[in-house]
Amino acid sequence: MRGARSCTSTRQAGAVIPILVGLVAAIALVAAYFFVVLNWNYSTGERAGWVQKFSKKGWLCKTWEGELALVTMPGTAQEKFLFTVWDDAVAEQINRSMGKRVSLHYEEKVGLPTSCFGETRHFVTGIKAVEDIPLAPGIVVPTHPAPAAPAPAAK
Repeated sequence: MRGARSCTSTRQAGAVIPILVGLVAAIALVAAYFFVVLNWNYSTGERAGWVQKFSKKGWLCKTWEGELALVTMPGTAQEKFLFTVWDDAVAEQINRSMGKRVSLHYEEKVGLPTSCFGETRHFVTGIKAVEDIPLAPGIVVPTHPAPAAPAPAAK
């Protein structure tokens, strides 16, 4: 009888090993998928405009979500660029730049399975202030005052 018991326990252990190997392989595949999706960009670029909405959202996973108003020509309808920010330092820079014209550097990521990573596919990684407002090609309105002309030298 003891021999029959050890044979049964050996069979049970033999059935558990393939299940554990399959489970470890599935976890490794999911981890590899997330590694690739989070480190590969479908596209990168810059968008310029005015940040008109920016807030931290989410039930469980809080992310910064925003809208950038893109205006190509005065009098035309504005287009909205929806974006997500993961980095709190970048979010702080955007909050300080509200109401000013900015250029946002973004990375577009495809294949993220949940909204826990953000509500959009566009993830902003940097921001810089844009000094001039282009009205049309070759026509620019400076936003800073022109420097004063130097006084003539006395002889």
